[in-house]
Amino acid sequence: MNALSRNLAIESPRLSPRPVPASAYLIAFAGALLFVLLTAQAFFRAGLAGWSVGLAYILYDSALLAFTGRKIGALTRPQPTPMATVDPPPTLGAIIAAHNEAGVLKITIDHLLGQDRPPETILIADDGSTDETAAVLESLYRLAPPPVGVMSDPAPGEPRLRWLRLPHGGKARALNQAMLWLDTDLVMTIDADTLVDPGALGAMRAAFAGDPHLVAATGVLTPICGPSLKGRFFEWFQRYEYVRNFLSRYAWGRVNSLLLVSGAFGAYRREALLAVGGFDPLCLVEDYELTHRLHRHSADGGLGWRVAVVGEATARTDAPASLIGFLKQRRRWFGGYLQTQFWNRDMIGNPHFGALGRAHMPVKTLDTLQPIYGITAFGVLLTLLVTGRLFVASAVLAVMLAKVALDLGYHLWSIHLYRRWTGKHEGLGLGAAMLASLLEPFTFQLLRHIGALWGWHAFLTGRETWGWQQRTAIGVEVGR
Repeated sequence: MNALSRNLAIESPRLSPRPVPASAYLIAFAGALLFVLLTAQAFFRAGLAGWSVGLAYILYDSALLAFTGRKIGALTRPQPTPMATVDPPPTLGAIIAAHNEAGVLKITIDHLLGQDRPPETILIADDGSTDETAAVLESLYRLAPPPVGVMSDPAPGEPRLRWLRLPHGGKARALNQAMLWLDTDLVMTIDADTLVDPGALGAMRAAFAGDPHLVAATGVLTPICGPSLKGRFFEWFQRYEYVRNFLSRYAWGRVNSLLLVSGAFGAYRREALLAVGGFDPLCLVEDYELTHRLHRHSADGGLGWRVAVVGEATARTDAPASLIGFLKQRRRWFGGYLQTQFWNRDMIGNPHFGALGRAHMPVKTLDTLQPIYGITAFGVLLTLLVTGRLFVASAVLAVMLAKVALDLGYHLWSIHLYRRWTGKHEGLGLGAAMLASLLEPFTFQLLRHIGALWGWHAFLTGRETWGWQQRTAIGVEVGR
């Protein structure tokens, strides 16, 4: 067992379980019991009270919206520019974990090399590819295939570029092996289907240089789904979804409770990564699970570590452009989220972990039930319509429209803040945002909930696995 595996065994609650406080079970039980009681109202109560499960869903979502809105209000003020306290700035090594990604490797590498200050090392962690990956690296960069498990010499003419061939074992294992070959201060993980924007790496370096307690940071991603009609449909909704999600991450980051650093574009202090054991190969969402261990290690050691989102570090990434692709992605995401929440249940309501334990982990526990509440509320509404209870259905629709109006106002305001924060304007028209807000509760939101319910099935049956997927949109994006 190497040092990384030993540290994972010590730090992971999956491998070294901690005592679970009663508050964790109480919160989960209360949420489930409340669901049963509220759903039962549809059979025993007349009028709007019969839709109590939907009212609870709306009130909960509105409360989260209020919290996020309060925290992102800071973006209305000029943001301080990180002042580098390290001279020279921290070195950065980028790992591109890739399995059969020959079609997009060149684009991703070129975007990294095109930065004002490219990574000191760009390491292709080739996870047992069987496509043309080797031919691409040899023909374009003159990289000779190294022995399996050994990092290659630098590419002739591009000394930053290296190649690490590995047996196929999944993304987490590839990242763990690759980070052991780096000697940089920072380790950046980037998917082979992700294109970093100009200045993104400089912003990431500056964030770490300006805050010695920052151990992990996520960039801000924009989804790309391709030019087809269904691709544009999914990109339209996902683009606004990503805006809300990254603003929510900013909000939780302000109370040092950010739990997700996107594996598609995230950076870590290498020493912190090694200390907590790297990525867990058995987790469906290795990036999400890792962030919990960073918070856990910091709280246990009183280290004051921080996790943040860097608004100036932006990138574009491939996103599902079909219904089945989208549902499979959300199945894995939600199944992995449930997996991680279960492993870390000792943090729920635990003041030892500060605001994360007292607030965010209880919220994430209730979030596990949110898609169940949402789908049930929609089902009850359909039942009201089918059974001819039109007066009650009209009252329900009036409440839903009021919520849509609230969401619309927040959404338009958040887009303004997002533009100010990231400098990104493309594809964020206010007219399209208004239309998306009106349609989403009856379309895209239901698809998200269906994918999440599928994730519940995957979690309970244990049938989900981490699977690589072929990328389709990035190559097209460059030609737009």
